[in-house]
Amino acid sequence: MNRSVVSIPTNSSIILRGGRFVLPERVLEHGAIQIAAGRIIRIFEGLQDLPALETIDLSGLTVFPGFIDLHIHGATGIDALTAGADGLLRVSEHLALQGTTSWVPTLVPAGAAAYEHAVRAIEDSIRIQEKQTEKQSRILGVHYEGPFVNSQQCGALHREHFRTFKSEDELNSLPRITNEKAVHVMTVAPEIEGAIDLVSTLHRRGWIVSLGHTRATPETLDRARAAGARHMTHFMNAMPPLHHRAPGPIGWGLLNEDVTVDLIADGLHIDPLMLRVLLRCVTPARMTLISDAIAAAGMGDGDYEIWGETISVKDGRTRNARGSIAGSVISMLDGVRMMLSLGAAEVDVARMASLNPARLLKIDHDCGSIEEGKRADLVALDSEGEVRFSFVGGLATLRD
Repeated sequence: MNRSVVSIPTNSSIILRGGRFVLPERVLEHGAIQIAAGRIIRIFEGLQDLPALETIDLSGLTVFPGFIDLHIHGATGIDALTAGADGLLRVSEHLALQGTTSWVPTLVPAGAAAYEHAVRAIEDSIRIQEKQTEKQSRILGVHYEGPFVNSQQCGALHREHFRTFKSEDELNSLPRITNEKAVHVMTVAPEIEGAIDLVSTLHRRGWIVSLGHTRATPETLDRARAAGARHMTHFMNAMPPLHHRAPGPIGWGLLNEDVTVDLIADGLHIDPLMLRVLLRCVTPARMTLISDAIAAAGMGDGDYEIWGETISVKDGRTRNARGSIAGSVISMLDGVRMMLSLGAAEVDVARMASLNPARLLKIDHDCGSIEEGKRADLVALDSEGEVRFSFVGGLATLRD
């Protein structure tokens, strides 16, 4: 496949025709959609009586809603914790070409100065994207992975930056994006000192609380749920294994139908057989795909200096000096391909990669599915699962 990129102007209305469109409840075969001002204004059930407008023929392609990655640390050598706005925008360009049309830069626990730098860079990036017309994956806000997490389930996170929650001053010290549209997500271990009060405070302030890096008992998790936590971070990872006498966070997450989970579908963080178990037991209605990608994503095998240490990548697996998996080097597209290979229906995969994260972030009124009135955030895949076309809020790219 030719890897050249051709920009398609969309100042006026345009028709996308001939592809298979993955709608929220079904796949529309050989339909068409009309786009104007960056939004889907009409969905056609067939190819008859289409308006006489500029047309892009997507025959042979399957069109999904653009993927939304709510947990990603970086890519192409750029880390969200240390990057400036220019670096974050380069990541956005990289992600858009892989079908990820929105993302939430995710920060590992760090000191006050590092947090301040990172959040200001994210805020600057959002401001730039609001004014520019270049095709890039949209930056939605910030995800703090910690620092209020359990040191016994640190994974690749650095314990020296972990905290307990003693008062709201602890939260006030974390920089916040001033843009009112920005989302704020925090991963919390509910068993640490003061964490239930933290969950309640975050929920009251409009933050999205996700439970992770935790060894909490079901009873403690119930308290966190009552305080406003309804999601779990990279389910099964950075949690104790499921045990028949100690069900822990995994057993609790499997059971509670009003709690959603996200997971890294790379076949390494979770075995493909277990992914099939989750498809059956948790169901796609409660599952969200994430990449958890680090700065080494898109760079190939090698050794990389990330988060103050050397992280090695070999055969697509990350490893830090302690031997722990240190995030991933996949894209959302890789996760989508994995779930499709396991037999998940296209509608369910679209739900896990797009609609469910949009619902969690409370932006599903605007994006996350192919519906009239929503943003034209789309990705068209060929029969081999390669991106041939992507569309981000009114700006399109075709790969010949």
